[in-house]
Amino acid sequence: MAARRSRALAGAVLGSQMLTSAMAATSSITLDIADASAPSNISQAVDLGFAGFGLEPSNLFSYTGGATPNQLTITLLENLGNFTGKPPHIRLGGNTQDYLIYNASQDAWAQITNKNAKGSGAIASDSMYIGPRFFEAANRLPTGTPVTWGLNLAYELDDYVYQIVTMANQVLSRCSNLDIVAFEIGNEPDLYSSNGFRDSSWTSTLYSKQWLARAEAIYEQVLKPAGLRSSFFEAGATSHTSGTTFEISAMAGDSPAVVETVNGSEYLTSWNQHDYSYFVSVTAYALTLQTIMNFDTTESQFENWVTQIEQAESTGYPYALREMGMVGPLGVQNISDTFGGALYTLNFLLYAASLNISGINYHMTAESYTAAWQPVTLDGLAPHVRPSYYGHAAFNQIIGPSCQAQVAQYSLTGVPSGYGSFVRAYSIYQGGSLQSIAVINSKVANVTQTDKSNLTVSLTLPTSLAGKTLHLAYLTNDGVDAKYNTTWNGLSFEQDSIGTQSQVDDSDETVKVGDDGTVSFSVRDSAAVVANIDSKLGDNVTADKTACAAMASRSPGTHASVANTSTSSSSSSSASASSKTNSDNTSSSSESGSSSSGDADSSAGAPAFTLSTGVLMTCFVPFMSMMAGIFLY
Repeated sequence: MAARRSRALAGAVLGSQMLTSAMAATSSITLDIADASAPSNISQAVDLGFAGFGLEPSNLFSYTGGATPNQLTITLLENLGNFTGKPPHIRLGGNTQDYLIYNASQDAWAQITNKNAKGSGAIASDSMYIGPRFFEAANRLPTGTPVTWGLNLAYELDDYVYQIVTMANQVLSRCSNLDIVAFEIGNEPDLYSSNGFRDSSWTSTLYSKQWLARAEAIYEQVLKPAGLRSSFFEAGATSHTSGTTFEISAMAGDSPAVVETVNGSEYLTSWNQHDYSYFVSVTAYALTLQTIMNFDTTESQFENWVTQIEQAESTGYPYALREMGMVGPLGVQNISDTFGGALYTLNFLLYAASLNISGINYHMTAESYTAAWQPVTLDGLAPHVRPSYYGHAAFNQIIGPSCQAQVAQYSLTGVPSGYGSFVRAYSIYQGGSLQSIAVINSKVANVTQTDKSNLTVSLTLPTSLAGKTLHLAYLTNDGVDAKYNTTWNGLSFEQDSIGTQSQVDDSDETVKVGDDGTVSFSVRDSAAVVANIDSKLGDNVTADKTACAAMASRSPGTHASVANTSTSSSSSSSASASSKTNSDNTSSSSESGSSSSGDADSSAGAPAFTLSTGVLMTCFVPFMSMMAGIFLY
């Protein structure tokens, strides 16, 4: 772990959270929740893996390890799964999925560069080989991890069917520890003309035609023999849609369209789009912590995506944000790696859930300062947890394992001057009844500010809750610009080098609802509070078997593993991680990957196997270039 100040007193930060000094100003907001039952604008039940992550394929070995597993990644994912009973949804995809070709003879814990690449693109669509070790590394994710796996659509040489079917076959046959729930065919096809994968005639109609052809081949040669459904594919994966033919309504109307039944089979399972709240060198305004903490700006930037969500709902298919980020493409030091990231993340997850998005995947690369943890040494800093991880932990503990959590955003009125853009409130319902109230106060208060202000939350609840006890859980640190020692509900994930969950403060702060249904509590500037009814958040919560079965039926995957038994597989052997040139004229690197299959017959499909279990922003996201032989993005 990176060096940091020690925590001398457990709960020191939490204690300071509630102190209102004579020097500090106190403002107040009023929340009136008239009914303990769920409102009409409530979300659907939030999926247990909702708060997920995206792993750039070229960075997989950094996150899950080479010959030695990366225990930090494994532990952090297990922690989150322990809150909900299911690991976070992982999207293994990004720009580099459209560079990957499988090579069975490559056995290094690395991907390798194909020096004889012939595919189209500014970075060739067959420029990166991966081998069996790639799947072994992926299979280390916690047991039962739901995965959307990105496949290469950019590659279109004569053997393209063989190549994509081979890759899909390898995924299912080698990743039995995972619950593969979908394939994503192609990354950001709306950019294919600009990055050279296709010519200027490229449209969503051509995309849909090619998407359907590949989906049909994968189903017939891989999924169907394994007893898996045909509706196994996410479509879109777009960087932006406004003003293009890649809006969901346009794609649904294409002929052919990805929503169509082809030869008796439907292939679409979900829409999938991408967004970053801010993108360096593209977003027009300057980036500051103040900007990121401004929730009005976040919601304004997301307006076009809200339109896409509505279009998805009209088609009857769910909508997932499979690549999301606070600051793209790689974050910015002293902004995205601060405690502000935790507040931003918790708010966006609750906001997105309230919009009926089916899942969010925060994209991570090893070189990114916006990733929830740093998996390898970077700029002299050892692997460590970043504050934004605590936003995920808070969300997961709020949702819990019941499979019945629903979220509604509270419309605030009469907010004090200076707070309107920085305060959001959400109601969380379990089994149709009010369970928690979350208030996020992102008004900037830096570590050096000694007289941080407080916001008093005056809450009016139904009188049926009179006499009830509210247990307060805080997401806090010494200031919005802090980088270490965040706590959530008295928990820390920074007490050792592998992200073990530690209780650093076991106090239980409570307030009691008055006979008239009123109750008050405080939240400091640059902090968040969750008031949970009747028990400390995280206690006395269980899964509802019926609700969980219904939730699982939404996106049935390979089900080759059982969730909630988070384990990691050990690596079987090691290989050199150093850069080298191989006898087959390919070069390898520990940050790249490997695989081959050069002269495949385009008419031949990969051999099938039998699975015994029976089974987005106002700007576009440009692709990253390869630097010094290492794919960054």
